[in-house]
Amino acid sequence: QVQVVESGGGSAQPGGSLRLSCAASGSIFSINVMGWYRQAPGKQRELVATITNGGSTNYADSVKGRFTVSRDNAKNTVYLQMNSLRFEDTAVYYCHADVRHGPVDVLRRYWGQGTQVTVSA
Repeated sequence: QVQVVESGGGSAQPGGSLRLSCAASGSIFSINVMGWYRQAPGKQRELVATITNGGSTNYADSVKGRFTVSRDNAKNTVYLQMNSLRFEDTAVYYCHADVRHGPVDVLRRYWGQGTQVTVSA
């Protein structure tokens, strides 16, 4: 069993910053990709940013240049630094970890419970 727990959500004004953290724990042999998705009311969940265990990153066009994803492999933790926040960044942000439970195990995706980010004046 793997637990994925996000923290750091909250409220910010437009132009402000927030930093999200996400830690994975439990029966983990290795983690491949960790990342962030978000879901706004009435919309589908969408990719925000991902990072591999080697440090390769991928961003949605809407957040490029404003958000930065980083990772501490020793702590099985991923971060999302969000700068220059906009109203349209308001959403529930979900973290995922793609985990192997053993050396020959398949990758299994685990999700966190989500953390609310609200951008308002």
